[in-house]
This record gives sequence, C-alpha cells and structure tokens, in this order.
Amino acid sequence: MNTKEHWESVYEKKSPDQVSWTQEMPEISLRLIQECHLPKTAKIIDIGGGDSKLVDFLLEEGYENITVLDISAKALEKAKKRLGKKADNVQWIASDITSFEPKVTYDLWHDRAAFHFLTSKEKIRIYATIANKCVAERLIIGTFSLQGPTKCSGLEISQYDENGLVKVFQSHFEKINCLTIDHITPFKTTQNFQFCSFKKLK
Repeated sequence: MNTKEHWESVYEKKSPDQVSWTQEMPEISLRLIQECHLPKTAKIIDIGGGDSKLVDFLLEEGYENITVLDISAKALEKAKKRLGKKADNVQWIASDITSFEPKVTYDLWHDRAAFHFLTSKEKIRIYATIANKCVAERLIIGTFSLQGPTKCSGLEISQYDENGLVKVFQSHFEKINCLTIDHITPFKTTQNFQFCSFKKLK
C-alpha cells in the first residue's frame, strides 16, 4: 500500500473520534495565525488539512482566501460535507505535498502534523524548497516533538525540537516564535508537539 492508499483507507474507515490528531478547536494554530496580523484577504494554505476544523474557524473569522491541501481526497470530501455551502468558499487540493506545484503565492503556509511524516532527507528538502518558492510572508509548522510519538497511524515519523525545525527552514525563513504543547487525543492520551512560526527572509 502506498502513502496515498494508506491515507485514503484511514479516512474511509475511521471517524474523527477514532484518529489521534482530531481537535475540536485548533487553539494553538489559530493563535499563531492571529499573531501574524495578516489581512482577511491573505492567501492561506493548510497543508495536510484533511478534515481538520481549522478551515471552519478561519472562515468564521472572515478569512477569504483559504486553500486546504491533503493527500487524501476522502479527507477533503469529509471536510466539504461538514462545511456544506461554505465549502464553496475554499479551494481544495488533493495532492502529495512533495509533488505539489503551486500556481499562486501564499501569504501564510500552515502545517500541523503533515511535515513530520516526511522521513527521508530528500523529501524534507523538497518540502522546504516548495515552501520557499510559494510563501511570501509566514510559515507555521507543528510536528511531534522529541518527547512525542515515534509513529502515527502505523507510519514512522520524524521528531523535531526547536533547533531541528529552525535548521530545516533557516535558509529562507527567520524564526519568530516556538513552543511545545500537549495535545490530548480523542482517546485521552497525550502527544507532545513542537510548533514554530517563521517569517520569510526578504
């Protein structure tokens, strides 16, 4: 089973309360996005957004140019169904991030829990290159920390601390803020995350 098939199967068989990454309210992501002080017209892309509720809250806050990218078309369909008519105000892209070819420049790139699934140096390099090419202002990355899980959904992941994330992106982005937080899963286990917010170097 390849990566896409894996995630299509996960989203076909499991409901939000059966996967560890589900958040009723993505509080940290929203706070870091708000701290960017971008206009409501800013182009925002959520990488690996799946059926995350981040898009719901961004729409509620009045953001007008939101894109959600995920490798799983089934995940995106779940999000569209949940949003109903509001889904028409969002651009949906089914793509592996390492083969994504952006057609626009984004003001903000947000990724919670997708980047850490890249475990080879080459794919990590490709991800950083794509982000550099298409991000004009801000980059927010959330991954499992060094104290977090070593696997997720049966797949190996890459753990990061602040220095590790900074090292990946420092050629083109300046660190603004980093923090570690505990995420409580729907089944009441704890996962420690490392978040970092960056500003594009001019």
